[in-house]
Amino acid sequence: MRVLGLDLGSKRIGLAISDSEAAFAFPAGTLRSSGRKADIAAVREIIAEREIGRVVIGLPRHMDGRKGPEAQAAEDFAHALRESTGLVVDTIDERWTSIEAERALHSQGRRGKRVSEHVDEVAAAIILRTYLELQRSQDTHESGERE
Repeated sequence: MRVLGLDLGSKRIGLAISDSEAAFAFPAGTLRSSGRKADIAAVREIIAEREIGRVVIGLPRHMDGRKGPEAQAAEDFAHALRESTGLVVDTIDERWTSIEAERALHSQGRRGKRVSEHVDEVAAAIILRTYLELQRSQDTHESGERE
C-alpha cells in the first residue's frame, strides 16, 4: 500500500510518496495551495493517480508542544480529506522537518532559491519517512506482544 505524505503550507503543499511496500519515502513535488476546497480536490487526484491507500499530514506544533492555528488548520485539512476519500488520514508532529530539509539540501550544495523550491517536498518526505518508521516499530512491537 502506497502512503502519501503532505507538508501543508500557506503557499505550497509538499508531497512525498512511499513505494508499494511502504518501506521508503520519496519526494514527489509540490502543489500550489489554492484554498482548502481546491487543495483537497488536487490531493484526491494524486490519491487516485498514484493508488494511495493512506495519508499522513505533518502537524506543525510549537516547540513546547502547543498547537497553534497552523496545527488546527492541518487537523481540519486531515478531517476534510478523510471525509472526502474514506482513507485513513493520520497526522504526525513535524516540528523539526523544515529545518532538517533545509540542512539536507544545503549538504547537497543547494543554496538560495534552489533550496526554497525543494524544501516542502523534502520536508514531506521526512514526515512520511518518520511515519513509516513509527508504523514499522509499532507493528514489530504489536507482533512481539502476540507471541
